Amino acid sequence: MTPSIQPYEKIRVKGLPENVADSLNKLVVVKLNGGLGTSMGCKGPKSLISVRNENTFLDLTVQQIEHLNKTYNTDVPLVLMNSFNTDEDTRKILQKYTHHRVKIHTFNQSRYPRVNKESLLPVAKDMGLAGESADGWYPPGHGDIYASFYNSGLLEQLIAEGKEYIFVSNIDNLGATVDLHILNHLVSQPNGKRCEFIMEVTDKTRADVKGGTLIQYEGKLRLLEIAQVPKAHVDEFKSVSKFKIFNTNNLWISLAAIKRLQEQNAMDMEIIVNPKISESIPNPKVTNAKQTYQFQNNNRRTCTRNALMNTLSGGLNVIQLETAVGAAIKCFDHALGINVPRSRFLPVKTTSDLLLVMSNLYSLEAGSLTMSEKREFPTTPHVKLGSSFTKVQEYLTRFESIPDMLELDHLTVSGDVTFGKHVSLKGTVIIIANHGDRIDIPAGSLLENKIVSGNLRILDH
Repeated sequence: MTPSIQPYEKIRVKGLPENVADSLNKLVVVKLNGGLGTSMGCKGPKSLISVRNENTFLDLTVQQIEHLNKTYNTDVPLVLMNSFNTDEDTRKILQKYTHHRVKIHTFNQSRYPRVNKESLLPVAKDMGLAGESADGWYPPGHGDIYASFYNSGLLEQLIAEGKEYIFVSNIDNLGATVDLHILNHLVSQPNGKRCEFIMEVTDKTRADVKGGTLIQYEGKLRLLEIAQVPKAHVDEFKSVSKFKIFNTNNLWISLAAIKRLQEQNAMDMEIIVNPKISESIPNPKVTNAKQTYQFQNNNRRTCTRNALMNTLSGGLNVIQLETAVGAAIKCFDHALGINVPRSRFLPVKTTSDLLLVMSNLYSLEAGSLTMSEKREFPTTPHVKLGSSFTKVQEYLTRFESIPDMLELDHLTVSGDVTFGKHVSLKGTVIIIANHGDRIDIPAGSLLENKIVSGNLRILDH
């Protein structure tokens, strides 16, 4: 492990000072809240999806910070970076937290126009978001946080209040809680050698082969994303033995450093866009997923832009450009990677992930999920639910109660399958209902190292 990537244990063994509250009062928690729940079949902001005991991602975040503030008598605020897609709905829901012990601020990330591939002109006809113009705009990725945070005036306000660091993470990563050991490491450094940027990385498994990794390049730590890797080297990039860690997108960043870099126009990020389909556009076709454009940025360095070519509902090819928040690591002084336990990376991107966090594998306390002590090994099972489970509402109707998964290693479910109450799954379980068939797993069933296929109907008498 390079000196620029430290094992978490090395940070943890230093212990905590008596004045933990002093460190916490220098911290701001920032959650990236620009995404919609469309990939899970939900309307509105993803942060408003219920994930555990009727608590949403946002509820759990507020509970975590409120618990910190009550425990240590501190004032750690929560800042949400919204997009034009999520701002209105999020603001409405924030009223419910008025009497919680956590100050909540919001700011909006930028709104960029999609560009017509042929004419290189903006697709949108006006600045509005209604009607035809709605498809003409997009939020340009979380790398926009630096400029938008600075331009909102909120960064200056927080610095004036004595805040020094932000802890940034995706709101759907339920493992991204405030870690007092990492915070202490930041604030205990001598002034001249203060670390301005920490990226939490964790060991890569075969499920994470596409995740960005940290590399040393020209004396600086850099984030290398799969979209930057030439096709001939993609397999090498995915190798668990060669690139052993990946970026969790849990980041600790100096507010003063963001201010300095913004004012010097020195925030230099590669612009990379991975091919993806906009759910708001009916039957999109991705045509020529990546093209490479050379451009000169403000620092006169040549960078590469990968352009996303989406076909809009009108059959129009457009270019969409984004940046990633972690790509700025090379701009900050004394940047560091910390190899953290896997428990700090618990994203909920699909209903397969949702099943894990709703199950008895985890216990919930003060907004934080922790792996059950009854689980004999700390790894999470590999769960793959089929297309019948993709949408949250449909997924919920297929489980009368969430199965006992404490001893589960692997679960694959495909086709029209439902689960009765108090089902227990152990070892490797594969359930496949072929087209036209249906499988109802009876209440109270124990499935251990079983493959279930065919047709099994249970009807009310």
